[in-house]
Amino acid sequence: MTIATPAGMEIRAEIKPGYEQILTPQALELVAKLSRAFEPRRQELLAARAERARRLDAGERPDFRPDTAHIRTSDWKIAPIPKALECRRVEITGPVERKMVINALNSGADSYMTDFEDSNTPNWDNQLTGQINMMDAVRKTISLEQNGKTYKLNDKVATLVVRPRGWHLDEKHVLVDGKRVSGGIFDFALFMFHNAKEQLARGAGPYFYLPKMESHLEARLWNDIFVMTQNELGLPQGTIKATVLIETILAAFEMDEILYELREHSAGLNAGRWDYIFSCIKKFKLDKDFCLADRAKVTMTSPFMRAYALLLLKTCHKRGAPAIGGMAALIPIKNDPAKNEVAMGGVRSDKARDASDGYDGGWVAHPGLVELAMTEFTKVLGDRPNQIDKQRPDVEVTARELLDFKPETPITEDGLRYNINVGIHYLGAWLAGNGCVPIHNLMEDAATAEISRSQVWQWIRTPKGVLEDGRKVTADMVRAMIPEELAKVKQVAPNGDNPSYVRAAEIFEQMSTSETFAEFLTLPLYEEI
Repeated sequence: MTIATPAGMEIRAEIKPGYEQILTPQALELVAKLSRAFEPRRQELLAARAERARRLDAGERPDFRPDTAHIRTSDWKIAPIPKALECRRVEITGPVERKMVINALNSGADSYMTDFEDSNTPNWDNQLTGQINMMDAVRKTISLEQNGKTYKLNDKVATLVVRPRGWHLDEKHVLVDGKRVSGGIFDFALFMFHNAKEQLARGAGPYFYLPKMESHLEARLWNDIFVMTQNELGLPQGTIKATVLIETILAAFEMDEILYELREHSAGLNAGRWDYIFSCIKKFKLDKDFCLADRAKVTMTSPFMRAYALLLLKTCHKRGAPAIGGMAALIPIKNDPAKNEVAMGGVRSDKARDASDGYDGGWVAHPGLVELAMTEFTKVLGDRPNQIDKQRPDVEVTARELLDFKPETPITEDGLRYNINVGIHYLGAWLAGNGCVPIHNLMEDAATAEISRSQVWQWIRTPKGVLEDGRKVTADMVRAMIPEELAKVKQVAPNGDNPSYVRAAEIFEQMSTSETFAEFLTLPLYEEI
């Protein structure tokens, strides 16, 4: 099948039946207009990221910006929140796969962040079928017949919030004037064109989560895209609302500024904990004094994570913005009641801490956790939709506290093997087309896989990368463990004999032992799908 494209646009992918309802000439025209208007700035900001990374590698330490101090100290608030986003006690997340979309919307959560990014392998078919699923979900016509069972929407469903891809990701199948378009602009523009007016007619609106930003200038780029898109589609300014994931250590120093840039379009901030940990490892990977313990030991009560969580909360509520807590990656363990009770206790304490701190809601990865999380927030909020009125003048967070990276120990052989195992398992599933994978009773996405491979890379290189039995973590040690962990993965992974797992082991070895550090594992992986 062929479709008409705007002048200067080329699509290098198969147009399967149904894709033409998404790739309409008018929708593609919006993609092309936004790409031409904003691609140069995206490239400038990515270059600025790379330059900042070089300075951090050379020993620079981040701090709050003196040139934006007036934004942090002056009195302002974001625009009012629409009714559909006032109550967000529990948000469920997951990829744009059809069954997942239906189950998540039906889960009883207040909102559902449907994901074109970290929990989704961004192959062409996933992106296009995801857009089709969004059109059907917005219009409440989405259904599925599978294994003799019918899935369809309940009368009451969660509020839909969409996460497009981050600024670093291209859509390699679509070129404008010979250059790849931004994956985020592609996802955003198609969703907006087909669904924004329909959502408004149904009493909600086009709501988004914005990932991976490292500065307020990156937020300004999104804001300018929102303004232009609303003009192009004839929508009132401020119709779009976006929640920013604070999931990089550099963004933590610019939370006020990010809210300010998006103030007409802001729906608050979210503490994206797993990518945040990865960001810390990535940004300080060459710092000989930096080293984090086994991944399982780095929790929201670790000093640097506690400082970040409290600063986000205080910043949001000061500006009249919702503060949403991060992901509880634990999932129900159906075949082991004792382990399940421990896991559910972990989720319960996580949500209870967020609620008592003042957060307005938090994330879960599985429908089976919605009721448990809802209970903890309801205990604190009662019948109030949120607790934005809970100000935290008692919280004073310094740059030193944000950079207080502990615990450094223990680093164990089990922890090292766990990272290798999760990395291979996740990468193998990702290459096979699934970006959201239950592994060892946790729901893993790209963020947790990033922690796994970056920790191994850093442990090899830092003098502090020593196992608790005294052995130094080395590339040879990792290489010896990889085939052993690959064998374990093959035994437990669905379709474990898929060659993607062998390829995943090769990629993990290359990424964790090479001299250079890959900025994101999804960048080289994307070229393989």
